Amino acid sequence: MDTSSVLSGLNETQKAAVLHRGAPLLILAGAGSGKTRVITIKIAHLIAQGVDPRSILAVTFTNKAANEMRERAAQLHPGASQAMIRTFHSFGAWLLRRNAAAVGLPREFSIYDDDDQVSLLGTLYPQYTKQVVKGYARAISRAKDFGLTPEDDLSPVGSDSEFPQIYRTYTDNLRKIGNVDFGDLILLPQQLLAGNAAIGGRIRDRFRIVLVDEYQDSNIAQYKLLQSLTDSYSYVCVVGDDDQSIYRFRGAEVRNIIDFPEHFPGTDIVRLEQNYRSTGSILQVAHAVVSRNQGRLGKQLWTENPDGSPPVIAHLFDQDQEVEYCTEVLMQGSPGETAILYRTNAQSRAFETAFLRGGIPYRIVGTLRFYEREEVKDAIALLRFTANPRDPISLARIINKPARGIGKKSVEKILERAGDGDLLQAMRAAIPHLTTRSGGAVEKCRGMLQDIIGDLGAGKHELLSDLLHAALMASGLWQYHREQDEVAGLQKIQNLEELENAAGMYPATTDGLIEFLEAIELDSGAQQDAGEDAVTLITMHNTKGLEFDRVIITGMDEGIFPRESDLDPDSLEEERRLFYVAVTRARKELHMTTTRMRRVHGRIVDTSPSRFLYEIPRDLVEFAGAYSPGHGSPAGGSFGSPGGSPAGSDPAAADNSPYPRGCGVYHDDYGSGRVVRSDIKDGELVVLVQFETGRTARFLPAYSPLERISIDD
Repeated sequence: MDTSSVLSGLNETQKAAVLHRGAPLLILAGAGSGKTRVITIKIAHLIAQGVDPRSILAVTFTNKAANEMRERAAQLHPGASQAMIRTFHSFGAWLLRRNAAAVGLPREFSIYDDDDQVSLLGTLYPQYTKQVVKGYARAISRAKDFGLTPEDDLSPVGSDSEFPQIYRTYTDNLRKIGNVDFGDLILLPQQLLAGNAAIGGRIRDRFRIVLVDEYQDSNIAQYKLLQSLTDSYSYVCVVGDDDQSIYRFRGAEVRNIIDFPEHFPGTDIVRLEQNYRSTGSILQVAHAVVSRNQGRLGKQLWTENPDGSPPVIAHLFDQDQEVEYCTEVLMQGSPGETAILYRTNAQSRAFETAFLRGGIPYRIVGTLRFYEREEVKDAIALLRFTANPRDPISLARIINKPARGIGKKSVEKILERAGDGDLLQAMRAAIPHLTTRSGGAVEKCRGMLQDIIGDLGAGKHELLSDLLHAALMASGLWQYHREQDEVAGLQKIQNLEELENAAGMYPATTDGLIEFLEAIELDSGAQQDAGEDAVTLITMHNTKGLEFDRVIITGMDEGIFPRESDLDPDSLEEERRLFYVAVTRARKELHMTTTRMRRVHGRIVDTSPSRFLYEIPRDLVEFAGAYSPGHGSPAGGSFGSPGGSPAGSDPAAADNSPYPRGCGVYHDDYGSGRVVRSDIKDGELVVLVQFETGRTARFLPAYSPLERISIDD
């Protein structure tokens, strides 16, 4: 095969990466620089130059990526179909099945998934709750990500003194059964290659060329496996981007790629810096932020594409205006080529609600729609029962969640006694017919539900968000969902907090609860065919590998993105890399939104722009929104007051406000209400209004006019 025509289509650095041989090679491939093309052409070119395709091992992280690499390489050279192109785990399974006896496994071993792990641990430790068992299963997986056995120092995983013995018992029983889990597919092959000279030598002799894609996503165990797969005679080439390492929560270790030249002495580095995706102005914004990271090898993307329109920073009043702004941007082009990005899944709710009501087609990538998520449905069931204690469907969902020792038969006996429909009375009537344990659990649950209903009737809480939060805590649902694994638990709590934010717009009254539940039903019940011209709603993490003509990065507020204001240096650098990934998804147009106020736990709080926005030179961007006249300091109050110190609020300065406390006002969207407070904040008048509907909202009259009206006392 003549590869000259293929090589002629590469730029000079791409060609250098393809033609390189000899020393270990690190290809630093920036976003949109054509790295998949380079690695597939490299495989085909090696074969065209006489390399035995069976001596080539190429590994990546997903089946989709491995299949794409295999297909593209085979299109370039038919011999590439004989190369081994797999995921890390698939290669590990292949190696173990061919050498099963050497590690004490039957060749027909099964691979346990996460649920299987939990089930096995549950049988070994029946005294522990399922949540505790899940925690130990996660810790075992984490230990294997570090390449640690039960006999190693397990301090990187945690300080639980019982964990080493639990890990040892689990491992011993898994071996007795003759199965492995996913962590074993990396750990056991590494131990086999390092500890068995004959097998290790044979495998290294076969695979003289080892290529690794997306190396920035590798964990410590995978790095150790790579070391065990190679020796001084191997040709090792890894491809990745240290600026796109964003999966530390999954065990990825960015130091693997940064320290590759130290791990493999004599390494040559080729930087793919020409970007074929984005405009020049978008790339400048990405570089301005990520270049502040200390833990990077360094590169700067450039492009022959036009500079295009400057990215826009829109500083808006609140998340309602944020949704309005995004909707306006959508109307200026094709929604199907637009993606709205956010840091957490919970942030999708406001967009889903607005788009459903506005008839705007949308698709959510990587997760369920907001009101279809388990924890949200649990919370809504709790509210529905609070509103209507005759609702058997809602009771059945929450009565034994979290587990209280109330089985299906007990629930059936309760429902049998719901003569007049009152399920609280039915619970009490069923207790004498239950076991002592079940009866006690039912009585305790009944008391909890009665207290929540009583709090609603007594007006104990001002806002419905307060009632909801108290109910989630009292029912145990908050803690139940929080105690999922580190990532899923955080996401579930964020979703519950977002539901509280939605509830915060309603008073904690029976009418307020009914109105809220009705709004949820209308939103969750609305169905639409997303179609081809649908806007994409997606978290920043899920955008990796995707691209869109227009990208809107929302929620650029401190505490949201970055998600905490006091992150440790490593976490902050990963958040900055996540921003870089988000920005470089955009081909032609980039918008970033931040708000002056947001609902947090159902209440309006002041917010400040993300520090990342202040890291962008102001001459690289344009500003939109009422609060973006300039570019300030994150330590300052207003986004538009350069270098200022916090201005704070000044109620005294508002004494002459045209909207004094107690006066009546009218707003087109909210209706009639009464002013609760007027403040001067950062030199601008802020008015807090309690509306007749029970909703409370803040306004800057300079930008959102309020009409003075007379309200009878």
